[in-house]
Parts: sequence; structure tokens; C-alpha cells
Amino acid sequence: MTGITASARAYERWLKAKIGPDFVDADLDEKHRKMRRDPFNFLRATYWRWAETILEICREFGDAPQVLAIGDTHLENFGTWRDAEGRLVWGANDFDDAAVMPYPLDLIRLATSALLARSGDGPSADDICVAILAGYTAGLSDPAPLVLERDHKWLRKAVLLPESERAEFWKKFDLIEEVIPRRYHGALRAAMPDPDASLVMAPRTAGTGSLGRPRFVARTEWNGGPVLREAKALVISAWSLHFAPDTAAIHASKIATGRFRAPDPHYRVANGIVVRRLSPNSRKIEVEDAAAELLSPDMLDLMGREIANCHADDPARLSALRGDLSCRDGNWLRGAAKAAARTIAREHAEFA
Repeated sequence: MTGITASARAYERWLKAKIGPDFVDADLDEKHRKMRRDPFNFLRATYWRWAETILEICREFGDAPQVLAIGDTHLENFGTWRDAEGRLVWGANDFDDAAVMPYPLDLIRLATSALLARSGDGPSADDICVAILAGYTAGLSDPAPLVLERDHKWLRKAVLLPESERAEFWKKFDLIEEVIPRRYHGALRAAMPDPDASLVMAPRTAGTGSLGRPRFVARTEWNGGPVLREAKALVISAWSLHFAPDTAAIHASKIATGRFRAPDPHYRVANGIVVRRLSPNSRKIEVEDAAAELLSPDMLDLMGREIANCHADDPARLSALRGDLSCRDGNWLRGAAKAAARTIAREHAEFA
């Protein structure tokens, strides 16, 4: 296994070659700064490294049933949006690294992120893993989108922005217009409710693992209010890069629009670009602001359920998932997450 520094350089070289002249070199300093901050942010920034190492750390899961999985699963990969009926929905909201892989890996990565994010008085590893597994098991038995209009009142209250923060959200997108590459310009214009409207477009820096990939936003006024769209470059999943390097398939759209999800109708993937709607109703909770909420048993349970919603899309695989899960002892997730967390903490220290 190569060291983390050599691995990072190799992945960044590949990504630069794949993206081409639109690659944002200046973002790498910010990405490396986040990688050095703490083990949780290191995990967030290094999905390619997870793909390289997790089946060395946890060899016993290589033969588990495979599904189209989220891949880069972690505490901050969950948020809200409005579906085609205008309902507020909560669930996984980043599928850039979706790929076919052993199903336990989404659960292990989520549990690992929770172990790395908790403070000294946070929940135990047992509590974290029991909650995630309970949600996942229940979700496989009865998969369904997590719609917040009637149910999950506590979660709705946690994710809805107060008026003061809604105003701050829109102030962040008082854009200064810049010329952006033609293909992103076209993707953003096509995603607007009125493609002929006057738009202001500009680059945007956001995220952690995706830093370096070009990202742009467009704003317009439409029917009495502001509208925002974001376009970001997509490449094949880092999992596919490691295990199926000859593939060109990007799976983000397929998993995002699965049969047990209520997707955002403005989420679109085409020609190596993902376009999504930005709004105060399309947000996530971040560890820095609300670690206790993210690490609560109820939240971890729902995260497990949402992973099951994604995994249950293929009915032919459901019985295999349920059967494999029932055969595993009660400590498998805790043991795997602890092993992964130890490795990540060690590599973070080396990189930092």
C-alpha cells in the first residue's frame, strides 16, 4: 500500500488530467488545509483513499453482496430538498462517488465518520453502530422516502432555516458576474425555469472532497423571487477508478432517482456535469454547527434508513442483502468502523 502523500499526488494528477484546463488548482491548498484540520475532515476529503484501502483494512467484506451504493457516505452527506410535489424531503444528497460495491461499505463509512466526529462526551461506538444498523435493517424491510411534510416533525424543525439565516443565505449569492466555460454556461441556462432570462454567473468554491473540480453558480430573478442553480464537474467514482478503471459510467443520476426516493426534479446529470438547485430548502447540517444533532440515535437511525432506501432500488438484490445482514453478528459494524477510524487517524497524522 502506497503512503498517503504519494496516493494524494497520484489521485490529483489523475483528476487534473481528467478535468483538463478547467481544473481549479487554487482549490487544492484549501483541500489540503481541510485534510490537515482533523481526522473527520480528512475522511471527507479523501474518498479515493478509502476506495484504495478499505478492503485491506476490512478484508472480510469483499465478498458481501454488491449493490449500487452511495460510496462517499458520511454524517454531512445528508440534507433536504423539495420534490416534484413541493414536499420537503430529507436524505442523502451527494452521489458523486456512487458505484457498485459490497453493501456494508456505506454503513462502515457512515459509522467511521461518526466515530471521528464525536467529542469525548459523545455517544459510544456501540450506540452509534446499533442506531445505524437498526435504521438500515428497518429500511430494508420497508423502504420509503423520508418526507418531512407530515412525519419526522423533530427533523423538520432541525433543518428548516430561521428567517435571519434565510436572508444570509441569499446574501451569500450576491454574485459578481464572471465569464465561465461555455459548457457550464449552457448547462446552467438550460436548468433555469426561463432559459432566456438574464443570468449572473460566477465560479463557486464549496465542498471538501470535490475541491479542485470546477463549480459554477447562476442566479436570476423569476416570478418575483431569486432562483439559483449550481453546476459541477463529475468524473467516475473513485471506487470505479480503483476497481473498474476502464469504465466511463457515472452512476449519480441512477441512484439519486431510485424507486424509494423522492428526488429533487432539478437534479440533473449529463455530459460530465451535475446541476442542482440551491435554496434555503436545499441544505445539510454540518458537524461544526450541530454535532450533537447529527450524532443523536434518531438521526443515525434515519441515516441508516436512507442508505437502505438507496440499496433497495434493485428488487433482485434485496433478499441477498437481508440474508447476509441476518447472518452477521451484532458487533461486525463496530469492529469494522473502529478499525477504519484507527487507520484514518494514523494517515491524518502522517499527512498533517
